[in-house]
Amino acid sequence: MAKVKILLVLLWFPLSLIAQEVQVDGYFLADSAKLGERVGYVLKASYPAHKQLIFPDSTYDFSPFVLLEKQTFLSSTKDSVTSDSTIYFLSNFELDSVAYLTLPVFELSRYDSITHFPLEASIAVKWTLDSIPEELMFQENNVYQPIPKKWDWVLIGLISLAFLILIGGGYWLFGDRIRRFLFERNEKRRWKNFEKRWKEAISGLEANPSMEAADELLGIWKGYMESITGLPIREWTSSELGEKLEDIKIFSSLRTIEVIIYAGAESEIKESSEYLLQIAKEKYEQKLKNIKHDRATV
Repeated sequence: MAKVKILLVLLWFPLSLIAQEVQVDGYFLADSAKLGERVGYVLKASYPAHKQLIFPDSTYDFSPFVLLEKQTFLSSTKDSVTSDSTIYFLSNFELDSVAYLTLPVFELSRYDSITHFPLEASIAVKWTLDSIPEELMFQENNVYQPIPKKWDWVLIGLISLAFLILIGGGYWLFGDRIRRFLFERNEKRRWKNFEKRWKEAISGLEANPSMEAADELLGIWKGYMESITGLPIREWTSSELGEKLEDIKIFSSLRTIEVIIYAGAESEIKESSEYLLQIAKEKYEQKLKNIKHDRATV
């Protein structure tokens, strides 16, 4: 009796190992198919429930077949064995008389993956037509079909090259004049903007002679003068401005406005503001003359 028990244990041990193995099967649902015909390929796998398997998706290379659709089914587990199945609907466009296919199943492990392949499945390709009509029948169709037009890349390349040459030649011939024209237009725009802000600041200062309004007025004038002359106007004091610009009246005009800022006293600013505006306009007109002179000499 003991020998029988030992024999049963020995037989059960390898069977239990087999039950824990991954079993994969793959086959076509038809024996043959026409060229390009839709045909199903079934992929099945049975494996222990504690393992994790994945089936090929649309990123897999199904050559020589083309994947049309994939249909999956819910997994089922019985006695710690899980069963999965998927149907791949494929088409074959190869000219071989027999097409072969074997799809893998991937077993995921902690550090690596194991690939399980079923036996290779084959399907015959039908070449003969079912029947040939005695007389060819043409379907009438009076609807115009659009004919795709191919791009003439050589012509496009030549046109693009000619356009680039034209643009480059124009820039080489007229580039300096174009830049000076843009500079002139930009200076005119800046002057209009400055003149508008200056008048608004003067009106605000006359209505409310406060330190903030006076400081804003000086900031507008010094900022424009610095941009038009390229000199560090904002860094200079009023006396330095009168000395550097060689005009003592600039110093007195600025001092009239600064009295409001530093002494908090009201003063007559109309004459001083008009003179500062005149100086700014003279610098602006001088810069326009320089730009026009440069354009004329090109």
